[in-house]
Amino acid sequence: MSVKITSYTVHDLRFPTDVYGDGTDAMNKSCDHSMAYIRVNTNSDLKGSGMTFSIGRGNDILCYAISQIAERIIGMDVEEIFGDMGAFWEYIVVADPQLRWLGPEKGVMHLASAAVVNKLWDMYALSRKKPLWKLIADFTPEEFVKAAAFKYVEDTLSKEEALAILKDGQARKEARIQEVVGKGYPAYTTSAGWLGYSDEKVERLVRDALGKGFNHIKLKVGANRDNDLRRCELVRSIIDNPDNMPTGFHVDPSSIVGKNAGPTGCVLMVDANQVWTVSETIDYMTHLAPAKPWFIEEPTAPDDAVGHAKIRKALKPMGIKVATGEHTHNRMAFKQFFELEAYDVCQMDAVRVGGFNEVLTILLMAKKYGVPVCPHSGAVGLMNYHVHVSLIDFVCVTGEMEHNVLEYVDHHFVHDPFIHPVGPVNARGRYPVPLDPEVGASIAIFDKTIEKFSHPHGSYWAAHLRGEDTQQALDA
Repeated sequence: MSVKITSYTVHDLRFPTDVYGDGTDAMNKSCDHSMAYIRVNTNSDLKGSGMTFSIGRGNDILCYAISQIAERIIGMDVEEIFGDMGAFWEYIVVADPQLRWLGPEKGVMHLASAAVVNKLWDMYALSRKKPLWKLIADFTPEEFVKAAAFKYVEDTLSKEEALAILKDGQARKEARIQEVVGKGYPAYTTSAGWLGYSDEKVERLVRDALGKGFNHIKLKVGANRDNDLRRCELVRSIIDNPDNMPTGFHVDPSSIVGKNAGPTGCVLMVDANQVWTVSETIDYMTHLAPAKPWFIEEPTAPDDAVGHAKIRKALKPMGIKVATGEHTHNRMAFKQFFELEAYDVCQMDAVRVGGFNEVLTILLMAKKYGVPVCPHSGAVGLMNYHVHVSLIDFVCVTGEMEHNVLEYVDHHFVHDPFIHPVGPVNARGRYPVPLDPEVGASIAIFDKTIEKFSHPHGSYWAAHLRGEDTQQALDA
């Protein structure tokens, strides 16, 4: 029997992270981490799920956009889709000129496209009884390239170059898989450093992070430079003190080369979330230079590749690197950053770009230009997708993970909604590798998540709107 897509549901899910100060930074001072979430059904037991991320108001707009795109896949044969995921991506992202006009390939429509594209990848992996990373790891180089999105970037990365990159590592795939399954994938934590946290909370959470094996800590900055320097020095005083290291704490020296690591092997990063101009960034980071961060993340407008290149040039003598990518909206924009040598760390996001097809292209471009990929993962649903991205990068593309780190957060609502949550990290502060054949893209959620956090009628938000105590709804 031909398996065809028969229906879908879209859900506006909002989690009250603002209550706890989770997710707060210099630009986003009030946010409720949210998912615009789609479930897709077929005329069989096969189902799929996908999502994109927002921070509250406007999530309903994303849901409407997802519905407009999802209408176009009703009645499609899933095996025909799986047979050419590259063609399916073009059908979703490019083929409808009226919807494409609303981007093109950026903004709300691209976010919505990612949700629809990624739920087909989830369905594809589930149909083959493999985690998504393993599904793609089992591709031949030709299948990998066929699935990637090359239009408008072949002047930077040709299909022939991509094939050469993939074929170069083909023989070492199995050894890489065994290595990462045994060790886990390296992680860093942002959980200790949200801007809305008190010094006492930051200190407690930094110590907790060290106890969990993390040696990379990220701190949000950008509100007040003197206060930020003080907060950076507070964190440094903890992570640079050997007395605060847990028993057996060990850092591979090769993993911290060029990262301004302190005497214990711990690394500090800072993130401004786009709040500065180019000149303000250079001035501010000159002030923070004594804290010796590895990089400044998202220092300025995310579309300004030229500005990032200027910042990188100015900060290089200080030993401070530049990272960005979570708001870089498509492969063409990434091309500008790579060509201009505008940053040192690529932080692409699988729900900001047009889904996993575009992710594959960006991974290959990053490999060509020698830029490590450390995906943005500090919010609900993003770790779930990006552990697969980082595993694909290591196994199929670069063979490099000891210098890379994948963002990890452990605050409210990032684990509990999911049937297959990622984490907790192992004793070395590393992601476990998803191996369950039923995990897909790790994005399936419990029905109770929808019942509780659907906006505005879920039990939590209904209680909130009535002015009632919402703790009972959270505890239910």
